[in-house]
Amino acid sequence: MAMTNHKQLSRILVAGCGKLGGDMALALAENNAQVFGLRRSPEKVPAGITGIGADLTKPETLEGKLPDDLDIVIYCLTPSSYDEQGYHDAYVTGLKNLLNAIGERPLTRLFFVSSTSVYAQNDDGWVDETSTTEPSRFTGKHILQGEQTALNSIHPATVVRFSGIYGPTRQRFLEEVLEGRMNPQPPAPYSNRIHEQDAVRAITHMSELALAGKDLEDVYIVTDCEPVRLDEVVAWVQQQIPCKAPVEGARKGGRAGSKRCSNQRLLASGFEFRYPDFRAGYREMINSLS
Repeated sequence: MAMTNHKQLSRILVAGCGKLGGDMALALAENNAQVFGLRRSPEKVPAGITGIGADLTKPETLEGKLPDDLDIVIYCLTPSSYDEQGYHDAYVTGLKNLLNAIGERPLTRLFFVSSTSVYAQNDDGWVDETSTTEPSRFTGKHILQGEQTALNSIHPATVVRFSGIYGPTRQRFLEEVLEGRMNPQPPAPYSNRIHEQDAVRAITHMSELALAGKDLEDVYIVTDCEPVRLDEVVAWVQQQIPCKAPVEGARKGGRAGSKRCSNQRLLASGFEFRYPDFRAGYREMINSLS
C-alpha cells in the first residue's frame, strides 16, 4: 500500500533515529513517504533520510528544526544512560519537549514505542492490552509514564509495546547460548520476543492503516505467536548447532518475570508475521553462522 493521502508524499518524523528507528525510517521511505530522522548526531541518520540534529532533553535545540505538515510522528528513543534519570529523560521529558515543539499542528497519528516491561505479571499467565500495568522496576514505571504522556496529548496516539527484540543485529542471547553462558533450569520463566524485521514491519503496517484513515487501537502488543519457556529455547538452539557446555555462573533465567504476551489484537489488524516464532528467526540466524 503506498503511503499517500492528501499530499503527494506523507511526511513522517522518526524521533530517535538510532538502530531501530533508523530501520523504521528506511522502511517507511521505501514505502513512499518523506521521512525525517531526529537524533543528536544527524550525520548518523541513514542515507536517504533527512537528518535533524536536536537533543530532545534540551528544548532549545528543537527551535525551528521540525518540518511543517507532519502526518505521523514515531517516538522511538532509547535512554542515554540506564539509570532512573536516563529513562525519565528518554521516555517522558523528551516526549513532552517534542510535543511542545509540535504545538497545535495536527498529526494523523503519534506512535510511542514502548515495551512489555510495563507488565510485572509473574504467574505464567497471559497478558494483553487490557491487562493491569503495574511495573515494579523504575524502567517500566518511566516507560508507562511516557505512554500516558502520549495518550493524553492532543494528538491521536497509539502505544506500541514491543517484547524482547532479537535478530541479525541483536545476537546477544544466541551468542550466550553458544558460549555456554545461558543455563536456565526447567521450568524456566516464559519469554516473549519479536524479530527486528517484524518490529519494523509492524510500525509500517500501523502507519499505513493510520494514513488510510483506518481506526487504530490506543495500545498494541507487538510480539510473535509463541511465548516459550527460556529453557526450551536454549535446548532447541543446542540441538541446532554445537554449543559450549554451561560455564560457571551461567545465567539461570530471564529478567522480566514470567508471562505470556498475546498478539491477538495485532493479528486482528491484518498484520502478518515473517517470523511467527523463535524457531523461524533463530534458524535463519544459525544458518548464517555456518
